[in-house]
Amino acid sequence: MKAIKILLLVLLSISFSSRNFAQSSEKLVAGMSLERLQRYDAFLQKEIDNHQIPGAVSFIMKDGKVIEHRAMGYSNAVDKVPMKQDDLFYMQSMTKPIITVAFMMLNEEGHFLLTDPVSKYIPEFKNFRVAKDVNKGANGETDSLASQITIAQILSHTSGMTHGLATTALDRDFRMKYYGMPFPKNIQELVIKATKIPLVGQPGKQWNYSASPDVLSALIEKFSGMSTADFLQERLFKPLGMVNTGYNLTDAQAARVVKVHRNSPDGSLILTSNQPKTSGNVIWFGTHSLFSTAKDYMEFCQMLLNEGKWKGKQYLSRKTLELMISNHVGDMYEKRIPDRQGEGFGLGFAVLENVTGSQVLGDKGLFFWSGANNTHFFINPKEKLIAIMLTQKDPHTIYYHTKMRQLIHQAIVE
Repeated sequence: MKAIKILLLVLLSISFSSRNFAQSSEKLVAGMSLERLQRYDAFLQKEIDNHQIPGAVSFIMKDGKVIEHRAMGYSNAVDKVPMKQDDLFYMQSMTKPIITVAFMMLNEEGHFLLTDPVSKYIPEFKNFRVAKDVNKGANGETDSLASQITIAQILSHTSGMTHGLATTALDRDFRMKYYGMPFPKNIQELVIKATKIPLVGQPGKQWNYSASPDVLSALIEKFSGMSTADFLQERLFKPLGMVNTGYNLTDAQAARVVKVHRNSPDGSLILTSNQPKTSGNVIWFGTHSLFSTAKDYMEFCQMLLNEGKWKGKQYLSRKTLELMISNHVGDMYEKRIPDRQGEGFGLGFAVLENVTGSQVLGDKGLFFWSGANNTHFFINPKEKLIAIMLTQKDPHTIYYHTKMRQLIHQAIVE
């Protein structure tokens, strides 16, 4: 009788432990606590409820497993159109990593060296001048180049070019002259137009966010003999299965494009007057202009996390990717953006160099970027973790990247 009681107790203990293990397992995926991850979802929902963003698509993968892929809020907050997982977003500067990868594929084919001067391929680059005072605008006094701009400097935003986003008189003139009318016919003409505007500083002497990826697009066309749009489709988008990514969209795709929002004076969300043009685009920018979905961009990110190989095809070598996600700019990135301590910049991506310096959760080697309408992503190779958060809200803020890092990494428990 005593033996039977002991046996029953053992069986009950095993059953209870099994139930607990099953319940616990249901809450963990690839070492991430889904319960703790609810803090991130709650943060996004609060931002939606407080009219800070219209909605969002969140896509998180770890160890090759989908942790979360959800749509929240609205694609059009004015008309209350629900956000869907397969909605398309105007990716803005999240175009830049794609262009950089395409360009480095051509580097692997031997078309150029990173140390080559750009003027070797675009002779007009010899004509650049350097502004003595950025507050005097494009017509102020200038110096000659102390050295030619190299391809590596174009990739790392240390060329001295600008983007027209700052408040200086030179940036104002850059916006007017580079993006203003009459608009050029193609990316080649646009890049030559840039050479007539002074640099903000000598090449290699500062990190300055710039329109230099447009130069990469022009060089892609020179080296490949194809338009950048065709090169991306044939060499990246089609083989990766990025079926909803491109500069121009079908009518069906255009109907799924999330509207760009901003806050009105009373705090409510309204649509901006400048919605992205979804067809008829003819300039293949390297800086912006691609449309994509969270699923498509995740395919691109999985290729990067998998050391350049995805779906049986090698797009980049492991050694090329190691070079791209290494810091190429010393402390110039931190000096230019004081609130991004512990970070540097590689070739096409910002990179986390020092976690304690950053004071944001992550690991050394994490790399990331974002777009003007608050599209954000990061890849953490050490944790085999990818996170994408897409919304369409002007203006851009790095706050959402920081909160992603914080609230997604805190969910890692194993």
